[in-house]
Amino acid sequence: MSSLYLRRRVTNAVALTLSMGATLVGLAFLAWILWETLRQGISALDLKLFAKITAYGEDGGLANAMVGSLIINFVGIAIATPIGVMAGTWLAEYANRTRLGETIRFLNDILLSAPSIVMGLFVYTIVVLPSTALTHGNTTFSGFAGGVALALIALPVIVRTTDEMLRLVPSTLREAALSLGVPQWKLTCQILIRAARSGIITGVLLALARISGETAPLLFTAFGNNYMTLNPMDKMSSLPQVIYQYANDPGDAMHALAWAGAFVVTMFVLLLSLASRLVLSRNKVSHD
Repeated sequence: MSSLYLRRRVTNAVALTLSMGATLVGLAFLAWILWETLRQGISALDLKLFAKITAYGEDGGLANAMVGSLIINFVGIAIATPIGVMAGTWLAEYANRTRLGETIRFLNDILLSAPSIVMGLFVYTIVVLPSTALTHGNTTFSGFAGGVALALIALPVIVRTTDEMLRLVPSTLREAALSLGVPQWKLTCQILIRAARSGIITGVLLALARISGETAPLLFTAFGNNYMTLNPMDKMSSLPQVIYQYANDPGDAMHALAWAGAFVVTMFVLLLSLASRLVLSRNKVSHD
């Protein structure tokens, strides 16, 4: 028994050491990336970054790219949120423990890990090309097409989060409402979704953070624009696309603008992550 106990302790110590080592390596690279982004990005920050557009090149800023990113992300999350919440609700309340529900969950998990460039090519095929043909070339690439591509990326995140949050609601709450004669639809809309509201909002914010840095799908859909535009049916610039474009430029001034854009995107994602944690923590406090 002593030798078996010793072997288990050694195995546990080795596994714990390897796990801690892998964690430290991952954290080291993450800290390195964040440090380089902060160091290079803060040094490139300037007032013209938020006041001028990319048409002026190295003497310009990223104003149109920032506005474009906000519009495209808003379109994407506005499309994905109602569809994702309704699909997640159906999975949790109407298709739970059914073969169809498990199949849809499996397909949704596949979509979670699908390459974003595939989403861009798909939207290019079903949105950009038909709109070009129908309008005889007047409408081709657009911010709306970019929003559709981002919606396809955000959708499985919202579906999965909504499904998981609703399934965490105690079954006794359902039984109590049904025993009082509350219809299923009213139970779902007025009780269950309200109980899981903070988790669903957190999922939406995390989905927004997920799509904020996507570049590949926007190259095939929104395409880019060096001028300010607020019309989502026009070609529209975005921060990830401009970062990609400027990073490939040989000039140091363009590289500095790319680092500044990366810093802005990083801070935006950080604020969204903090907001999602704040929403979740407030809900926990209110129920304690």
